[in-house]
Amino acid sequence: MAAEWFFKVMGTVFGPISVAELVQQAADGRIAPDTEVRKGDGPWVLASKVAGLFDRAAQSRPTTPNPPSPPMTTDWASVFVPAPRRPSSVPPLGGNFEVIDVAEAEGFRVEVLAYSKLGGSRDPQTASTIYFAEQAGIRLKQVRITLDGGEAIVESGALHFMLGHVQMESKVGGVSGLGKAMMNKFVAKEAAILPRYRGTGQIYLEPSFGHFLIHRLAAEEVVADKGMFYCGQGSLDVGTAMQKNVSSALFGGEGLFQTRIRGTGLCVLESPVPADEVLRIDLKDETLQVDGNFALMRTGRIEFSVEKSTRSLLGTLTSGEGLLQTFRGTGSIWLAPTQEIYQRLQAGGMGSLAAAPRRSNTAT
Repeated sequence: MAAEWFFKVMGTVFGPISVAELVQQAADGRIAPDTEVRKGDGPWVLASKVAGLFDRAAQSRPTTPNPPSPPMTTDWASVFVPAPRRPSSVPPLGGNFEVIDVAEAEGFRVEVLAYSKLGGSRDPQTASTIYFAEQAGIRLKQVRITLDGGEAIVESGALHFMLGHVQMESKVGGVSGLGKAMMNKFVAKEAAILPRYRGTGQIYLEPSFGHFLIHRLAAEEVVADKGMFYCGQGSLDVGTAMQKNVSSALFGGEGLFQTRIRGTGLCVLESPVPADEVLRIDLKDETLQVDGNFALMRTGRIEFSVEKSTRSLLGTLTSGEGLLQTFRGTGSIWLAPTQEIYQRLQAGGMGSLAAAPRRSNTAT
């Protein structure tokens, strides 16, 4: 059986292994649904996207406890961090919701909850709106953070309630810290001060009909659209990233500054579209050009600029494509291809889809 599968834990790649070994790693709990896996030279995907992997893993688990299987490599124990236990002092809450996304790190667990049904409105008009929203698949969501001696940073004002032994603090860090905080607020649309939560317990953030993406950083930097950061591990540094060239600042649609998230840990980002409608593009010393403003974030050694769709100005004017957001280098870009469709529907209804597509970038 060909050994062509790889998986990644805490930034370290393991493999190649066979399909049978991949199933065994999932059965032993070393591969979780949010673990990134890859077949051959293909793109990295979440293990939950590999058809039948966890069904086969469940079938291969022994009915009686067995000792854990030996590590695949001699350095496995030094890089593998077992999933944190649920704090015994904080019992799990019941509720009319299900977990639709989850990720774990040492002392930190984050979940996206979706409420199954809302039926408490006493106003008929509100009840009607909720009914049709549910028929369209729109669900109320909530982010839950579980700390086991860990630390979290959260967007200011996002706290709904918390329980357990958790302490909150908001540190400015002197004059320089205040200056950095105000820079985040005015140029990156992030909160001036991000509250920090430490201890053991659970933190529930404000319910929302919006969408959330969980992203794991491994000693790297993410540049995201302004205002996307929602919460994350306390090990992360959230700040601003300035565009490196004039074209991207003036014509890129992102402005002069974007949000920068740096370090190692988990973070949750607010997305304009559902997570399953976000497309990840991996570049290997290649170029990606986008006609529109629906690139959400990027990692790696990627240069961002805005360029003409053709070599000549006349060709750009006559092609109908105008200017294109251009990404060059090695790394990953996350796109929301459906974002502009939702925006057009919101602005003009179904009739707007029959009209010619609107261009966000035009040649000048």
